Amino acid sequence: MTTAALVLTGCLGTSSEGGGGGDGQDPIRIGISLPLTGDFSEPGKGVRRGYDAWAEYVNSNGGLLGRQVELTILDDQSNADRVAADYEKLINQDGVDLVFGPFSTRLVVPAAQVAEDYGFLFVEPAGAAEEVFTQGFENLFYAAPAVADDHYNHLAEKIISMPANQRPKTAAYAAMDDPFAQGTAYGLKDKLEEAGIRTVVDEVYPPNTTDFGSIAAKIADSRADIVVGGTQYQDAVNLIVALRQLNYQPKLAAFSTAPTNPEFPEAIGKQTEGILSPTGYTPEAAFPTNREFVDFYTKLNGNPPGEDEANAWTTGQVVAAAVEAVGCADPEPECQGKLVDWLRNNEVDTVVGPLSWDEAGRPQSAHLIQQYVDGKIRIVLPEDSKEADFIYPKPKW
Repeated sequence: MTTAALVLTGCLGTSSEGGGGGDGQDPIRIGISLPLTGDFSEPGKGVRRGYDAWAEYVNSNGGLLGRQVELTILDDQSNADRVAADYEKLINQDGVDLVFGPFSTRLVVPAAQVAEDYGFLFVEPAGAAEEVFTQGFENLFYAAPAVADDHYNHLAEKIISMPANQRPKTAAYAAMDDPFAQGTAYGLKDKLEEAGIRTVVDEVYPPNTTDFGSIAAKIADSRADIVVGGTQYQDAVNLIVALRQLNYQPKLAAFSTAPTNPEFPEAIGKQTEGILSPTGYTPEAAFPTNREFVDFYTKLNGNPPGEDEANAWTTGQVVAAAVEAVGCADPEPECQGKLVDWLRNNEVDTVVGPLSWDEAGRPQSAHLIQQYVDGKIRIVLPEDSKEADFIYPKPKW
């Protein structure tokens, strides 16, 4: 295995096919469907910002293979049937050269099936649930550090290592009926149960749930030491607000995805102290290409990128590394096959760290654990990456 060090200014526009990214050459057309409306619209818009920033950066630095990139982005409305139809359209009617994946496991699986049927490389930023990797897809790669079941590994290790008189004894879980959300919560649940931490609440709710009163009441009545939410965004906000109204005060509170969103503190009334979340990205990471990404994105948008934006950018980095290494970017099976084969056998340096994949497309790394400390979200686990000390028990909200 070799490593592709995708230094952002170093590997773009270096092909002998052209240098300025223009020169009358046709652009490389990349097709994408995203949930810009519906249940997953908030993170979907973040992924779009990341894709748009990546394309603008690439084009301002000579393009890929000396050609500009052109994104065609459709709105799948958070609907699995719609996303499949979108990728059919992008490939068959719009004639795109490459595709990038959507947001959410629910949308990744049907989209990946279309890409597989047409032999397209399929790199995706947000399909982390185990079911993505058990479909038999041969062309799929997840552009993030870890699959859903492993997102909380560092937190599980921390809790289990606590002295017996400090370790929590009971846990409550509430998860959206979504493969990714459940995967994150239950990956932690399985590890804590093995260590003897008893589950006292285990609730699964539909994706469109807005009233969390009854679930919050069960959690509050259980007096669980810790609460874990397998959440996306708005569901986490609504659940936290409902728990606070009941004056439930856990020793630890962890929620997937939502706390990393920049709107999160305002949405829950800024009472964030001690809230935890796994993340595959931090703007402060020292990975070689990350500083340049953060500077470019911040100048373009007025604020630093979040995890959704970073995973989208990483998707672009991964595909660009394969394109530059193989020397082609077209829909022909020979080219797409070469791109897939190259990624199967190489490691790519990205803004979320070096990525390599197993035969099913699972990344071979781990997520960081973030926590709100003194009002700011900081890396607290693992110890060798921490920006602040892990807070336990959580202050009252």
